[in-house]
Amino acid sequence: MKILTNLLLTFLLTAPLFAQSKQPADLIVTGGLIVSMNPARTIYQDGSVAIKNDSILAIGPHAEIDAKYTSAHTIDARGKLVLPGLVNGHTHVPMTLFRGLHDDVTLNDWLYKYIFPAEAKNVNEEFVRWGTRLAAAEQIRSGVTTFADMYYFEDAVAEETKASGMRGVLGETFIDFPAPDNKTNAAMLAYTEKFLQKWQGDPLIHAAPAPHSIYTCSKKTIQDAVALARKYRAPILMHVSEMKKEWDDSEKQNGMSPVQYLESLGILGPDLVAAHCIFVDESDRKLLAQRNVGCVHNPSSNMMIASGVSPVPEMRAAGIAVGLGTDGPAGSNNDLDLMEEIDLAAKLAKITKMDPLALNAKAVVEMATIDGARALHMEKEIGSLEPGKKADLILISLDSPNAVPMYDVYAQIAYSLKASDVETVVIGGRVVMRDHKLLTLDEPKILEKAREYQKSVSASLGMQ
Repeated sequence: MKILTNLLLTFLLTAPLFAQSKQPADLIVTGGLIVSMNPARTIYQDGSVAIKNDSILAIGPHAEIDAKYTSAHTIDARGKLVLPGLVNGHTHVPMTLFRGLHDDVTLNDWLYKYIFPAEAKNVNEEFVRWGTRLAAAEQIRSGVTTFADMYYFEDAVAEETKASGMRGVLGETFIDFPAPDNKTNAAMLAYTEKFLQKWQGDPLIHAAPAPHSIYTCSKKTIQDAVALARKYRAPILMHVSEMKKEWDDSEKQNGMSPVQYLESLGILGPDLVAAHCIFVDESDRKLLAQRNVGCVHNPSSNMMIASGVSPVPEMRAAGIAVGLGTDGPAGSNNDLDLMEEIDLAAKLAKITKMDPLALNAKAVVEMATIDGARALHMEKEIGSLEPGKKADLILISLDSPNAVPMYDVYAQIAYSLKASDVETVVIGGRVVMRDHKLLTLDEPKILEKAREYQKSVSASLGMQ
């Protein structure tokens, strides 16, 4: 009896010490089905994620994390799927305000007959701010936590992106005609250098120069943009081999493919993010892989404008990091729903190759997460749920009719789950949407302003 009493006394005296030995976390996401996308592709059936500041402190079985960590703030993920935040590798977010302006035309006609004129009449800094807010709301709702953008007034895009809590690789467009924000090449360079300087070291914003393409930028413009990027160790965003006309013109004018032309200029490298890469032959693919260029596949866009089909299986086989992008959100795809791109990327590869094994569910989920991060050269920060990486994660409901039953989690993500199933979004440890409620954006006001812009844009183009 005395021994039992002593043991009980020892337990009562030491229990508080055990409780105190738990490490403090700022947030714990607890009890979910976690698809980590780590190198081993570990899946935790009943897992938890402990978050400190903006990073993941630990991830593992629920019981293990609960025993080691404590937090006043938790998110109950029981019955939910926990994924790394999705990566939208290519878009033009302020163009949400041109959504549906003119569709069902070729890319060349869409650019030169409709969008460039509409931009000249309507795009200013205020337009860009409201378009970015609208895009941030749409992307957060669809589980996107990081996006790569190319547009004008990109410093305003950066400010609004940061205010929304999103992570962005944001490219100021270089183009060889007067743009809405910069009318000369000298102004373009000065604006972009100031932009790069301002955002250096920011935890959410990666500022970049974005030479539009080889068909809208001279050799000098491209080289100036790249020199500026490399001076500040910034990424470079560019449309590459998106159109057959682009390929044909390059062969005629330069005697080589667009990829080979960029190689001849010294542009290909581990800082380049090349959007589209539709017309890339075997030698192009070898070059892109050797130079560690990231490529971004945009299935909806390429289908909508009938640009062609990127050889994604061949690019992946060559060792190229291929991510996914929505492009758009006007004319070349009118939404920012990356869940839809996951589904379409797999199906487009299957039908064009006439092979159901061409691109499987796991591969396209990789493209939306860890490979999307690799394409942006950010795989050390984002793309998977691992200790030390940024705490960017999403919770997806498994209670909707389209979510059950579930036999294979990757197939469920790729072919069954929808953007509307995304319930909660955490970016850098900050909850930006909880239970479908946006916490960093005034959604009613944003929708009201978007409707006002519809009227003013229509009037400017004589559509009313």
